Amino acid sequence: MIAGGPCGNSGNGEDCDSGDCPTIYVTDRGTLAVQGYDIDRATPAGESVVEIPQSVLKEAARALGW
Repeated sequence: MIAGGPCGNSGNGEDCDSGDCPTIYVTDRGTLAVQGYDIDRATPAGESVVEIPQSVLKEAARALGW
C-alpha cells in the first residue's frame, strides 16, 4: 500500500475497519491497483470504474516522488 484514505459506509451498513480503503497499491508488475467505491458507469468486459478521494491520489503521487 502506498496511500490510503478514510473509510466510508459501503452501503451495506459495514465500514472498513482497517483504515486503509480507498487505497492505492503498487503491484509486483510495476503497475498501480486502486481500491475504491464502485460507481455506475458502463465499461468494457474485465474493467470497472471506482471512485477515490483526491487526497488519496495526491498522497500516492507524493509517496512515489512524482
